[in-house]
Amino acid sequence: MTLHDARTFNVPRTAGTWPAARVNEARAVIADVAHHSDHLVRLACNILVTHGENDTERRDARALLFVIDARRSQRQRHIEQSEPEAGQ
Repeated sequence: MTLHDARTFNVPRTAGTWPAARVNEARAVIADVAHHSDHLVRLACNILVTHGENDTERRDARALLFVIDARRSQRQRHIEQSEPEAGQ
């Protein structure tokens, strides 16, 4: 655990601070989307869709969520096509 990570656990969680911190973390994930899993990107998009600062940010998060979900469906179809059928 890095020093930065340890400090985040000591920050008091008041009603006004935690949503802002989660939104900032979601923005960081979206900014570096190539280095994060689809699951984490999906979570970040859901946070921004719900708690985004403006309409543009919420719309962009919905668009990225659509792309991530479409990519997952394509991967799932590929996996299903490459698996041998049980009857053969």
